[in-house]
Amino acid sequence: MHLTYPEAGRTAPFPGPRLLRSALTGLAVFFLLVASALAHGVAEGDKGYIQEITGVQLLPFIYLGAKHMVTGYDHLLFLFGVIFFLYKLKHVAIYVSLFAIGHSATLLLGVFFNLGVNAYVIDAIIGASVVYKALDNLGAFQRWFGVQPDTKIATLVFGLFHGFGLATKILEYEISPDGLIANLIAFNVGVEIGQLLALGAILIVMGYWRRTGSFLRHAYTANVVMMAAGFMLIGYQLTGLIVA
Repeated sequence: MHLTYPEAGRTAPFPGPRLLRSALTGLAVFFLLVASALAHGVAEGDKGYIQEITGVQLLPFIYLGAKHMVTGYDHLLFLFGVIFFLYKLKHVAIYVSLFAIGHSATLLLGVFFNLGVNAYVIDAIIGASVVYKALDNLGAFQRWFGVQPDTKIATLVFGLFHGFGLATKILEYEISPDGLIANLIAFNVGVEIGQLLALGAILIVMGYWRRTGSFLRHAYTANVVMMAAGFMLIGYQLTGLIVA
C-alpha cells in the first residue's frame, strides 16, 4: 500500500505494523514521563523570583519566554507538523509568522486583560492542534471530506490558542503590575527567540533527513506518531481536568 503526499508530489510505502507499534509504544512512554514532569509546571525557582521583583525586568522575562518555548513540547510538536512538508524557506517564514502573530496577540491580550482560561482545557486544545496538523499532513481531510482546509488560516487560528496557553502559564507567575507591559513584551520576545532556536534545530534535522531515501518511507509513520502524541496530550489534560 502506498500513500500520496500532495505537498511532496511523491508516494511513500505504508509502514509495517511492527515498526508502527514500536514507535507508538516508545512515544507513549516518553510523553507520559515528560507530561508528568512538565505539564502545567511553573518552576518554583522561576515563580519565586518573578513574584519578588517589580518594575521593568527585560532580561529575566526574555529568558523565561525563551525557556518556555524551548521546553514547550506541545508547541514544538505543532511547529514540527507545520513545517513537515515545507521545503522553501519563504513558505516556512510565512507559516511561522502566522503562528507567531496568533500566539503573540493572545499572549499579550490574555495577560494584560487577565483573561483566565482553564489551563487543562487550553492545553487539550493545543493537543488537538497537533492531531489536526498530523491529519492534514496525511491528507486525511481530502480523503474523508473531499476538501482541503486553508492551512494558513488554520495555523493562525491555532496560534491564537497557543497564545492563550502561554498567557495561562505566565499568569501563574502572578507578576507585578509595575512594568507589566514592558515585561510582557520582553516575555514575548523571548518566546520568539526560543521559537527561532527550536525552528533552526528542526530545520537542520529535517534538511538532513529529507536528503535520505527514508524521509518519504517514514513520513507516514512520523505523522501517525505525532498524531498519537497529540491524542495523548488531549487525554492527559482532560484527565487532569477531571481529577482537579
